[in-house]
Amino acid sequence: AILIFWDKVLTKKHKIFQLIQGPLVVVVLGIVMYSLYQSGILDFSLNDKQVVSIPVPETMTDFFGQFTFPDFSALANPNVYLVAVVMAIVASLETLLCVEATDKLDPDKRITPTNRELKAQGLGNVVSGFIGGLPITQVIVRSSANIAFGGKTKLSAILHGVFLLLSAITLAAVLNMIPLASLAAILLMVGYKLAKPSLFKQMYKLGWEQFIPFVATVVGILATDLLKGITIGILFGIFYTLRHSFRNAYHMKDKVTTEEGHEVHHLVLAEEVSFFNKASVIKALDTIPANSKVIIDCTKSKSIAHDVVELIHDYESNAKTKNITVEKINFIEPA
Repeated sequence: AILIFWDKVLTKKHKIFQLIQGPLVVVVLGIVMYSLYQSGILDFSLNDKQVVSIPVPETMTDFFGQFTFPDFSALANPNVYLVAVVMAIVASLETLLCVEATDKLDPDKRITPTNRELKAQGLGNVVSGFIGGLPITQVIVRSSANIAFGGKTKLSAILHGVFLLLSAITLAAVLNMIPLASLAAILLMVGYKLAKPSLFKQMYKLGWEQFIPFVATVVGILATDLLKGITIGILFGIFYTLRHSFRNAYHMKDKVTTEEGHEVHHLVLAEEVSFFNKASVIKALDTIPANSKVIIDCTKSKSIAHDVVELIHDYESNAKTKNITVEKINFIEPA
């Protein structure tokens, strides 16, 4: 309620409410309420699993004592490589999704270089792993926080990391008072801004080829996990891509009738003709009646699959039995 009220009402009333962001107020209020629970002033409670839980170092020695070095003997364990591949895929996918979402949130509409982002993430994960840290990835909450507070340069991201480090060293006890519900509310609001009902309407207007993979991805992620959900969406996308390719392998120009009464059919092949298009090309050629002429035009084609080339050669040979004349224009022979 605070987040909605802050965003819809207060930020439009005064600049002070743009400087002091709603998520910060939610976190502070969560800490205050947790303190009231602990002191018994409010007759409620939160257990350890319902609040942030990070190690609380007493001294700098304790803090650096949390760092651990790799156990290289684990390199002989094949499960390590399986987990590494899965983590790399999930982290990369999450980063790419967050990059796209962040670019949409950016008021200056800048485009993030995704290759550089993934290289930086990979290097960061290597360093993090060597000192016992968790895998890192771009997260939309931190990115949206930077945008909401007016961060516009790379320095904002660097300072963000510095403040996180200082907080972990000096404010760990305070951070452990933040209810996870407060953070969940912030995350839900960010998610809603990125996936408003208007977005679903927009995707629906783009047609089923866009809408069904989109919905399948969303449902798949919610029902399973990020990696499986995206895989489901990709499979739906591949299906529609192949279907589109199958249906657009060629187009047939209007037939012409010569003075002798013979029909001339002009078949123009697409730019890319793969083996998926073989069935549709066969269907088109089978419709050519006997005692006519067919022109197979490859002028627009850049690539024709070997199976389709063989098909055209076979058709040319068999066409004589139906008294069909075959003419090929710019035909691409396989290398």
